[in-house]
Amino acid sequence: MSRKKNDEPLFEPYDTAALTKFRRSLKAWYAKRARDFPWRNIGDPYRVWISEIMLQQTTVATVVPYFERFITRFPTIHDLAKVEQDEVLRHWEGLGYYSRARNIHKAAKLLVELSDGVFPQTTDELIALPGIGRYTAGAIMSFAFDLPGAIVEANTLRLYSRLLCLEENPRATHSQKVLWAFAEHLLPRKNVGPFNQSLMDLGATVCTPNEPKCPECPLHSHCRAATADHQNKIPIAEQKPEITQVVEVSVAIQHDDHFLLRRYPEGQRWAGLWDFVRFPLGDAKSIMPTSRLTAAGTVPQKLISMIEQSVHEATGTDIELDRFLKEIRHSVTRYRISLLCFLASTKYATPKANEDLAWVTAEQLDDYPLSTTGRKQPVLVQQIQPTLF
Repeated sequence: MSRKKNDEPLFEPYDTAALTKFRRSLKAWYAKRARDFPWRNIGDPYRVWISEIMLQQTTVATVVPYFERFITRFPTIHDLAKVEQDEVLRHWEGLGYYSRARNIHKAAKLLVELSDGVFPQTTDELIALPGIGRYTAGAIMSFAFDLPGAIVEANTLRLYSRLLCLEENPRATHSQKVLWAFAEHLLPRKNVGPFNQSLMDLGATVCTPNEPKCPECPLHSHCRAATADHQNKIPIAEQKPEITQVVEVSVAIQHDDHFLLRRYPEGQRWAGLWDFVRFPLGDAKSIMPTSRLTAAGTVPQKLISMIEQSVHEATGTDIELDRFLKEIRHSVTRYRISLLCFLASTKYATPKANEDLAWVTAEQLDDYPLSTTGRKQPVLVQQIQPTLF
């Protein structure tokens, strides 16, 4: 389907007979192929909300154990609202995209304050809450309340694009209007939740990104991309962002049996999480290429001085850089990060007076929400000083 002119409809709708057949075929397929998840078919808006936020840009297999641990610790929205943000982040640790956890906590506190934890049942009221967009609002409305809430997420976006033979970027503004209008066109008057779940399951298991299983699809006769033999060309792939290579330093600063942690401030990549003292290497990259540093395990004096000065400026702590530990390579969105991990010591545990700095024992590290790489660094230190752990 190509882009329509302003005076034409966004898409060619199914007639009543085709729409009835569409829904019946999908319902029969779902009766046999429905997936079972711990947040489904319980009518609890809190659990639907938590699961849907976790599932954003994260696979189901990854989410299930996190969801179960999260709900065990915070079984109700009141339990979630009354704890500090650190504890929420600790239970989110490893899922990534930590703004999701911060927004969940903010929204929980707001709902408890305004309505004693009762969820609204309209799109406008739901999307007014922190971190809830149009899709999540539709999921809560349909899955928890069986109200008409349309959904467009990764699986249904792909499914709808093929059903319509949408030959343009599905994430472009015009395409989004088309897909959301189509999603609303498909909605039945009742049993909206199972209907939306069936669309998501079909997209996840049959209308897959690569090599879709068209002969198994209950909607094959309704699919305009399959009719045109374009199912492998649609949806149109987005241009991938250019990868940026970054080199950063992380310093585990030790004073007796304590380590210095710093909390990331608002606006930074891991806002709210704690970590060892970490910063971009910047101009120091020219002093010692990463490959030479990791191979030799030695650090030139100019680089040592630069790191020690950066730590002092950030924390007020004077350190002696003791040794290079390891390079950890990882990715965050479009960034490919080489993280150079060091161990340092200080004679005086006197950082700047700041609630975002804390001296903690190795045992206390488990009480703090750390970045994924921050959680790995104590393991490197433990290999050198096992008695501390």
